[in-house]
Amino acid sequence: MTITDNGWDSRAWLEGDWLHRAPRRPEVGPRLLAETRLLPWLAPQLPLPIPIPEPTEDGVRHRLLVGEPIEEASTALGRELGSFLRALHAVDPLEAVAHGALDPVTAAAERVEILAEMRAQVLPLLSGADRVRGAELLDNIGGHTTLVHGDFGPDHVRVHDGRITGIIDWTDAHIGDPGLDLCWLLHATPPALSEAAAETYQPEPELVRRAYDWYRLGPWYEVVHGLGTEQPEFVESGLSGVLARL
Repeated sequence: MTITDNGWDSRAWLEGDWLHRAPRRPEVGPRLLAETRLLPWLAPQLPLPIPIPEPTEDGVRHRLLVGEPIEEASTALGRELGSFLRALHAVDPLEAVAHGALDPVTAAAERVEILAEMRAQVLPLLSGADRVRGAELLDNIGGHTTLVHGDFGPDHVRVHDGRITGIIDWTDAHIGDPGLDLCWLLHATPPALSEAAAETYQPEPELVRRAYDWYRLGPWYEVVHGLGTEQPEFVESGLSGVLARL
């Protein structure tokens, strides 16, 4: 079981079979605590395990969901993940907000803010046709009215002995675009996963397109993070990803 202390928002450590998480910045604290209300309500509605956190002096803790970040690709796992996201995106968004999910107005404001940062900080690093395509991408990103995990990727899908043991790290859960949750699964995984996930989720073509836009936007976050924390290695690797996906 691998626990890495490299999260942008929170740090993690083990005490026995409890996984502790504490915020790296003050504004992350309320989102961690929101998980203690959202996830117990959400868990019975989902076909895969999720943490059931409780508050601590430092942040939150939950029983360890044993497993490693997903690396294998199989039709069975893809179907499970597609079914999981379909169930998640079908929950009542109003009830989700009442139980702690970030509401659509606040989520939209945060999205507008980060897109403005990308337009001001990342777009000038591009030139010519890349800058044009980058501006068009930023213009196409929008919000919707579905509960989303908000950071659905391989680090947060835990697998042990060929089965999914948990979907972790719900700090970014909010009311937004389901394409955000689908971007990695549909556009950055082997066909065994992506095709099987699409088979069970059955996304409309417009949703697949939006998921691809979110996939293309992914490296932009890394550039902004690198600039904000003065870590040029993140800027360099993120910019390389930006160009590759444009």
